[in-house]
Amino acid sequence: MLELGSTPPATDLIKDVTEANFMADVVEASQDVPVIVDFWATWCGPCRTLGPMLEDAVTKAGGAVKMAKIDVDQNQMLAQALAQQGLPLQSIPTVVAFVKGRPTDMFQGAVPASEIDAFIKRAIEAGGGEAGGGLEEALAAAEEMLAEGAVEDAAQTFAAIAEEDPSSAEAFAGLARCQIALGELDQAEAVLNGVAAEIADAAPIEAALAQLELARQAANSGPLDDLKAAVEADPANLEARFELAQALHAAGQVEEAVDQLLDLFRRDREWNDGAAKQQLFTIFDALKPNDPVVLHGRRKLSSMIFA
Repeated sequence: MLELGSTPPATDLIKDVTEANFMADVVEASQDVPVIVDFWATWCGPCRTLGPMLEDAVTKAGGAVKMAKIDVDQNQMLAQALAQQGLPLQSIPTVVAFVKGRPTDMFQGAVPASEIDAFIKRAIEAGGGEAGGGLEEALAAAEEMLAEGAVEDAAQTFAAIAEEDPSSAEAFAGLARCQIALGELDQAEAVLNGVAAEIADAAPIEAALAQLELARQAANSGPLDDLKAAVEADPANLEARFELAQALHAAGQVEEAVDQLLDLFRRDREWNDGAAKQQLFTIFDALKPNDPVVLHGRRKLSSMIFA
C-alpha cells in the first residue's frame, strides 16, 4: 500500500508551486476548488512534521481541496509580495486557505491533526462544498481521478479511504486498479490478497482480480498481426484464435476479443477444458455489468449454450 505520509511527486492534487505558477495553481485554481498553501523551508523542523500531515488530510478530502507547497527560501520575491499584501509570513510554517482567489483562513506552526481537519473543513465550506460528506464522495473523486489519468492521485486517495475504512471493498479494488494501471502487478496482487475475509468475495474485488489476470495475460500476449494471419490462414486453429483474443484484449480491442472467443466457443465449447467460456467470464467480470460489450457478449453466449 502507498505510504500516505510520504511526499508525493508534483500532481494535480498536491503541487510544488513557485513564483511562475502561483497565479495559475493557487489564485486561479482556487476559483474552482479551495487551495491550501503551505509556506515552508528546508531548515524548518516543524515544517517537516506539518507537511506530511497536511498532505494526508488533503488526500483524505478526496479532491474537495488541493494543496500548494511553497518553499519561501526558493521563492523570496513571492513571499515578500504576499507579505506586503498582508499575509504574515515572518514565521513558518504558515498555512493559508485560498478560496475564490483570496485568502480566507490561516494558521501558523505545527498543530494537531484535529486542527488541520477542522481547518480543511472550513476551507471546503467556504468554497461552497460539503465537508465530512462521507467516504462515498471521496470514492467518487478517486474514480474520477483514475478515469482522467491522474493515477497516482487516485491511488493515494483510495489508499487513504482504505486506511479509514478497512471494510471498503471499493477502496481496495480501486487501489489495485491504480497499481495495475501503473504496471505494478505484484503490488496489486498483494493488495487484493490482503483484504479482509468479509470483503474478499465482494464484486469490486472480483472485478479487480479479473483485471489483474487480464493484465498478466497482456504482458505475455503474442504479436497481434502474426496471430491474425495465423487465424486467417487456418480458421480451425483454436489455439491461435484464443491467443488472438488475448492479444486483442491487450491492445484495448475488447469487443473484438469477445467476438473471437465466442467464435471459438461456437466451434468447440469444450476446447482446452472450456477455456473460451472461462476467458469470456474473466473479461465480463473485469467490466461493469451494464457495459454494452458485457450485455451483448452474455446474450450471445447464452444463446449458444441453450441452443
